[in-house]
Formats: sequence, structure tokens, C-alpha cells
Amino acid sequence: MTSNVIKVYSARMCGFCRAAERLLKSKGVTYEVIKVDEDPALYEHMKKITGRHTVPQIFIGDRHVGGFDDLSAINQTGELDKLLATI
Repeated sequence: MTSNVIKVYSARMCGFCRAAERLLKSKGVTYEVIKVDEDPALYEHMKKITGRHTVPQIFIGDRHVGGFDDLSAINQTGELDKLLATI
């Protein structure tokens, strides 16, 4: 079952998190921000499902895109627009 939602695992004092949110806003999409610095259980969950310990970690539907650099890279290739069109 595909989840048609965008999730951004984030932290308050994270510049890359803000950059990822700005990029998604520029695409006109809504997304859920999950503040992992406010709940250790959420941080542990993020690490488990991504295998990474840094933020942001971005999911579009069931696809783990990665961090801001990954999001920016797929934006530059046009793949982000195609992915967003599927949700």
C-alpha cells in the first residue's frame, strides 16, 4: 500500500531541514514535519527506517529520498517533479 504523503524528519536548528522545506514549498506541495529532536523515540524510528542518523530525512510516499542534497539532486534532474506527480 502506497502512502501518498510527504514526510520530512527534521530538527529545529537544522539549516538543511529549512532548505528542504523551502524547496518542497516552492513545488506547492504539503508535507508533514516530524521533529526528531523533540522526541527520542521518533529519532530512533527515523534511524531504523532510513539507516541514517542525520536530518533531514525525506520520504515521498513510500520512497526514502534521503537528505537535502539528495532532494536537491533529484530536483535538478527533473525526477522530483515526476515523483511529486505520482502522489
